[in-house]
Amino acid sequence: MFYWLFQLFNDYDFPGNNLMGYITFRAGISFVIALIVALTFGHSIIRRLQRMQIGEEIRSLGLEGQMQKKGTPTMGGIIIIISTLLPCLLMGNLENIYLILMIVATLWMGAIGFLDDYRKIKYHNKDGLRGEYKVIGQIGLGLLIGIAMWLSPSITMGNGVKSPQTTIPFVKNNNFNYEWLTSWISDPHAAEVLGWLVFVLVVIVVVTAVSNGANLTDGIDGLCAGTSAIISVALLIMAYLGGNVIYSSYLNIMYIPGSEEMVVFAAAFIGALVGFLWYNAFPAQVFMGDTGSLTLGGIIAVFAILIRKELLIPLLCLTFFLEDLSVMMQVSYFKFTKKRYGEGRRIFKMTPLHHHFQKDADPAAKVLWNKPINGIPESKITIRFWIVGILLACLTFVTLKIR
Repeated sequence: MFYWLFQLFNDYDFPGNNLMGYITFRAGISFVIALIVALTFGHSIIRRLQRMQIGEEIRSLGLEGQMQKKGTPTMGGIIIIISTLLPCLLMGNLENIYLILMIVATLWMGAIGFLDDYRKIKYHNKDGLRGEYKVIGQIGLGLLIGIAMWLSPSITMGNGVKSPQTTIPFVKNNNFNYEWLTSWISDPHAAEVLGWLVFVLVVIVVVTAVSNGANLTDGIDGLCAGTSAIISVALLIMAYLGGNVIYSSYLNIMYIPGSEEMVVFAAAFIGALVGFLWYNAFPAQVFMGDTGSLTLGGIIAVFAILIRKELLIPLLCLTFFLEDLSVMMQVSYFKFTKKRYGEGRRIFKMTPLHHHFQKDADPAAKVLWNKPINGIPESKITIRFWIVGILLACLTFVTLKIR
């Protein structure tokens, strides 16, 4: 809105009129607006959720301080969504395809998470929306983003050519083209189409995996929001460098025309997360719920895909994937040992992984990894995961220069 308004006065010499042309200025203002909105309206939203008796349903897992959280308002992800979208609508160029897709992804995953939380609250259980429905929604978003990148004439590489290229680490020029996987096909058109189909499939997998990983990471106060903020800072830097022809040429990284507008979105998203942490830090006054966690994962996945950094996600979002992997390993090992020995055994004390560190060890339990013996306080686990997230973000940048 403000971006268009200032465009109308381009022919007039108003002091500061040209500031809207600087992406860094609009990003900075977006961050401040998002932070102020989250801090100002967050308390009101929390009170409204309390009056509506929208409290978290808690299952007793034997964790210290867990049952004290019963009744804490959930669906706080609404704070993040509002605080992210409002600055984008005010400061963003709403004709930019990248910004449009980010707004669509936010609303799409927010709607899925809202339905999940609504069912949990309405029926007073932890099941919520059936898993297959959430996966269908995630696949739908992946299809939408992948096909939009394939067919939209506004999404091209630096040379103006449409191509399913992406960034990979450790390799000179850091570029990989999905069409290389289908180059064995003699028909060039068919090879190109199949290359894009492979790309769309990768998009679906990334969106599903990252959103589910963020959902599982949201288990203790401040963990998912803080980890997402760290990841988003790294993505913001990548978007800024990749959207600037000078910096991308100097650093020999992929130039993506128009993607610089995503810096405005990333700055607003980070501001919203920091503002939400004001209320979500231990002890939490509000939980983000699936309204927040699924949205956070979807935003991070789509953002990385749009700036062609989806193959860096396994390292940058390793925390999310370890949470995913811990659950899959635990379930598979339990079923295997139950079938073989007649009783189920476990790898971790509890999953997702953050609960393993939180829970006291049981000497009588048949657990492969039973350390630490004494559970670590929740706030310390959160801070340590944040530190690991910062390390992973730094390593992600390092891999682009090790060639």
